[in-house]
Amino acid sequence: MALIYKVCPRAMWDRAEAQGAFAGAPVDLADGFIHFSTRDQLAETVAKHFAGQDDLVVVGIEEADLGDALVYEPSRGGALFPHLYGVLPASAARFVRPLVRHGQGHRLPELD
Repeated sequence: MALIYKVCPRAMWDRAEAQGAFAGAPVDLADGFIHFSTRDQLAETVAKHFAGQDDLVVVGIEEADLGDALVYEPSRGGALFPHLYGVLPASAARFVRPLVRHGQGHRLPELD
Protein backbone atom coordinates (compact mmCIF):
# COMPACT_ATOMS: atom_id res chain seq x y z
CA MET A 1 0.00 0.00 0.00
CA ALA A 2 1.58 3.28 -1.14
CA LEU A 3 0.12 6.40 0.38
CA ILE A 4 0.37 9.91 -1.03
CA TYR A 5 -0.50 13.05 0.88
CA LYS A 6 -2.49 16.24 0.39
CA VAL A 7 -2.03 19.20 2.73
CA CYS A 8 -4.80 21.77 2.93
CA PRO A 9 -6.63 24.01 5.40
CA ARG A 10 -8.96 22.07 7.68
CA ALA A 11 -11.97 24.16 6.56
CA MET A 12 -11.29 23.29 2.92
CA TRP A 13 -11.20 19.57 3.68
CA ASP A 14 -14.31 19.86 5.85
CA ARG A 15 -16.13 21.36 2.83
CA ALA A 16 -14.86 18.52 0.65
CA GLU A 17 -16.22 15.96 3.10
CA ALA A 18 -19.59 17.72 3.23
CA GLN A 19 -19.73 17.85 -0.59
CA GLY A 20 -18.29 14.35 -1.07
CA ALA A 21 -15.33 15.47 -3.17
CA PHE A 22 -12.28 17.73 -3.20
CA ALA A 23 -11.90 19.68 -6.45
CA GLY A 24 -8.65 21.27 -5.31
CA ALA A 25 -7.13 24.24 -3.57
CA PRO A 26 -6.67 27.48 -5.53
CA VAL A 27 -3.18 26.41 -6.68
CA ASP A 28 -4.58 23.06 -7.86
CA LEU A 29 -7.37 24.73 -9.80
CA ALA A 30 -4.90 27.15 -11.40
CA ASP A 31 -2.55 24.32 -12.42
CA GLY A 32 -5.28 21.97 -13.65
CA PHE A 33 -4.49 19.10 -11.29
CA ILE A 34 -4.44 18.32 -7.57
CA HIS A 35 -0.94 18.40 -6.10
CA PHE A 36 0.13 15.57 -3.79
CA SER A 37 3.41 14.63 -2.14
CA THR A 38 5.02 11.31 -1.40
CA ARG A 39 6.15 10.53 2.14
CA ASP A 40 9.71 11.61 1.27
CA GLN A 41 8.51 14.90 -0.25
CA LEU A 42 5.99 15.89 2.41
CA ALA A 43 8.22 17.75 4.88
CA GLU A 44 9.72 19.92 2.12
CA THR A 45 6.29 20.61 0.63
CA VAL A 46 4.97 21.73 4.02
CA ALA A 47 8.01 23.95 4.67
CA LYS A 48 7.92 25.52 1.21
CA HIS A 49 4.19 26.01 0.66
CA PHE A 50 2.57 26.10 4.11
CA ALA A 51 5.04 27.96 6.33
CA GLY A 52 3.32 30.08 8.95
CA GLN A 53 -0.13 28.64 8.29
CA ASP A 54 -2.36 27.25 11.03
CA ASP A 55 -5.25 24.80 11.09
CA LEU A 56 -3.94 22.52 8.35
CA VAL A 57 -4.56 18.82 7.80
CA VAL A 58 -2.66 16.05 6.07
CA VAL A 59 -4.91 13.71 4.10
CA GLY A 60 -3.51 10.25 3.34
CA ILE A 61 -4.68 8.67 0.09
CA GLU A 62 -3.92 5.21 -1.29
CA GLU A 63 -2.48 5.97 -4.72
CA ALA A 64 -3.94 2.79 -6.26
CA ASP A 65 -7.45 4.08 -5.45
CA LEU A 66 -7.00 6.96 -7.90
CA GLY A 67 -6.43 4.89 -11.03
CA ASP A 68 -5.15 6.35 -14.28
CA ALA A 69 -6.05 9.92 -13.26
CA LEU A 70 -2.95 9.91 -11.01
CA VAL A 71 0.23 10.77 -12.88
CA TYR A 72 3.76 11.23 -11.56
CA GLU A 73 5.35 14.24 -13.22
CA PRO A 74 8.67 16.06 -12.79
CA SER A 75 8.65 19.12 -10.60
CA ARG A 76 10.97 20.65 -8.03
CA GLY A 77 14.50 19.74 -9.09
CA GLY A 78 13.25 17.02 -11.42
CA ALA A 79 11.63 14.97 -8.64
CA LEU A 80 8.48 13.11 -9.66
CA PHE A 81 5.40 14.37 -7.83
CA PRO A 82 1.95 12.77 -7.87
CA HIS A 83 -0.70 14.85 -9.64
CA LEU A 84 -4.38 13.95 -9.86
CA TYR A 85 -6.15 15.00 -13.05
CA GLY A 86 -9.66 14.91 -11.71
CA VAL A 87 -11.68 15.33 -8.56
CA LEU A 88 -10.64 13.54 -5.37
CA PRO A 89 -13.54 11.65 -3.75
CA ALA A 90 -13.52 12.50 -0.04
CA SER A 91 -14.19 8.82 0.64
CA ALA A 92 -10.71 8.01 -0.72
CA ALA A 93 -9.11 9.48 2.41
CA ARG A 94 -7.49 6.76 4.51
CA PHE A 95 -6.96 9.34 7.24
CA VAL A 96 -7.15 13.05 7.95
CA ARG A 97 -4.71 14.25 10.61
CA PRO A 98 -3.85 17.69 11.95
CA LEU A 99 -0.61 19.32 10.91
CA VAL A 100 0.51 21.07 14.09
CA ARG A 101 2.70 24.18 14.09
CA HIS A 102 5.86 23.60 16.03
CA GLY A 103 8.22 26.55 16.48
CA GLN A 104 8.99 28.00 13.04
CA GLY A 105 7.70 24.93 11.21
CA HIS A 106 5.22 22.10 11.54
CA ARG A 107 5.33 18.68 13.17
CA LEU A 108 4.16 15.99 10.78
CA PRO A 109 1.57 13.57 12.12
CA GLU A 110 1.95 9.80 12.02
CA LEU A 111 1.68 8.91 8.35
CA ASP A 112 0.65 5.26 8.48
